[in-house]
Amino acid sequence: MTTLALRAASFRSPALAGPLLKGPLPAWIALYVNVMPFQGTSLLPIPHPLGQAIAQGSLLAALLLAILANPGMVLRPNAFLTLLTAMAVLAVTVSIHNEFVVGSTYRAVRLLLFVLVLWVLTPWWGRNDLPLLRAHLLCLRVILALVWLGALVAPGVAFSFEGRLSGTIWPIVPPQVAHYAAILLGCTAVLWFSRVVSGRTMLITLVAGAATLVATHTRTGLLAVVLGLIVGGGSLFVGHARVRRTMAVGFLSAFVVWTVFSPVIVSWLTRGQSSQDLAQLTGRTKVWDAVAERRTTTVQEIFGTGLGDKSFGGLPIDSNWVATHVELGRLGVALVVAFLLAILLTALTRPAGPRRAIALFIVVYCITASYTETGMGDASPYLLDLTVAAALVAVPPRIARRPVTAEPGVGTNRGQPTRAVSP
Repeated sequence: MTTLALRAASFRSPALAGPLLKGPLPAWIALYVNVMPFQGTSLLPIPHPLGQAIAQGSLLAALLLAILANPGMVLRPNAFLTLLTAMAVLAVTVSIHNEFVVGSTYRAVRLLLFVLVLWVLTPWWGRNDLPLLRAHLLCLRVILALVWLGALVAPGVAFSFEGRLSGTIWPIVPPQVAHYAAILLGCTAVLWFSRVVSGRTMLITLVAGAATLVATHTRTGLLAVVLGLIVGGGSLFVGHARVRRTMAVGFLSAFVVWTVFSPVIVSWLTRGQSSQDLAQLTGRTKVWDAVAERRTTTVQEIFGTGLGDKSFGGLPIDSNWVATHVELGRLGVALVVAFLLAILLTALTRPAGPRRAIALFIVVYCITASYTETGMGDASPYLLDLTVAAALVAVPPRIARRPVTAEPGVGTNRGQPTRAVSP
């Protein structure tokens, strides 16, 4: 019996023996590539069809890598992903009735697979070593490094978008570049407030992030990161003297800078636009008015028309709430509000600390930026940001202990207690 048991143990499959990958980093990198569509041309000799295939094919790679890291398919139930799954199911249900059924259904199925990958990564939620946050910040650092490398190699191409910094090695539009810089800057600042990262790391991130925000000329991203830091840092205000000193110095410095350089700041904010352009948010309100005046049925008003390219009449909608209302209806907007509230309310129930502060920063940032950007109604960097926020405020996993049932004569003796191991 002992010999047979030992032989059976030696032929166990890798899935039973343990994960083939340690941690969620490979899957998270693939997810990031998936939400960075290949739009435009690259300095590298990458044909446009190949770039699109890389971005879209990385979703299946992410699913495979996530399963290799979690071969037992252990899932942790949570409100955020439950609501996100409901939104994905709604998208599939509505998209199969879209006028452009193939493209719309393809987008909806990809959203469903995207959510599935997030479910497979739930074992890393709530852990003290913050694996998802570390993977997230690593991806952001690599993206910004590639953006600035492209700017150094070909500055004319990098600033060809109305003088705004864009990605050239992997094509990234200026608002998305600003988004990555803002999230990296805000999360690192909160970690520095809590003395988790060193002053050197904070200084490098501050210089790179601030320079990126200025170079991209993205007003919404700048406002969002300021509001996010006020809320996230404010949650640490009582227990951290560094936060109190930094906020005092920050408000005083902002007052002095505005007093001295207000003409330059106003010129930067206006970007040479007329008062009419500013009032119309660079033409966005025209599209929003056209969306509001369109004729829809009751079913379309409630459930939407299905996922599309976030445009109306050939023009970009550039608003998460308007785009979600068009594609997923009032129900889709309600689901987005629900999972934002789920993260926010969960964060408020957690003790003060860097985990709660970063979650609050991300939620406030995404809510502010969603006014003039799309993303929370489809697979996007915004959903990855919110997933990190939800993982930070999740309840730490409890490691159950159970006795191991041993074969007679294998590993135990009669009358001796069996040892307990983690599952």
